[in-house]
Amino acid sequence: MAFDGTWKVDRNENYEKFMEKMGINVVKRKLAAHDNLKLIITQEGNKFTVKESSTFRSIEIIFELGVTFNYSLADGTELSGAWALEGDKLVGKFKRLDNGNELNTVREIIGGEMVQRKQSKV
Repeated sequence: MAFDGTWKVDRNENYEKFMEKMGINVVKRKLAAHDNLKLIITQEGNKFTVKESSTFRSIEIIFELGVTFNYSLADGTELSGAWALEGDKLVGKFKRLDNGNELNTVREIIGGEMVQRKQSKV
């Protein structure tokens, strides 16, 4: 599968604007910009296991495509949503549990590099 492997997220497009719209304060935004996120992804059919490690935490997330689950960001923000495969892209659509703001993330492999794009709707 295209996403299987160990990835360092070198490009995190729209991250600063995304965090601001999500209501994350400026200090946390500055810290998060340097979190050195690494992902180890394995896929078996529709089931994904993602091991995230960064400057701030290490966590393992197991999910199935299209199945809603709860997830916490490194700052403790609680989300609920699901991931889907759309062509060659892994697309996550989540909502903050405290204020309903939407968080959308697209992960794709471009030129052997994992690129992550984030968007938020308030």
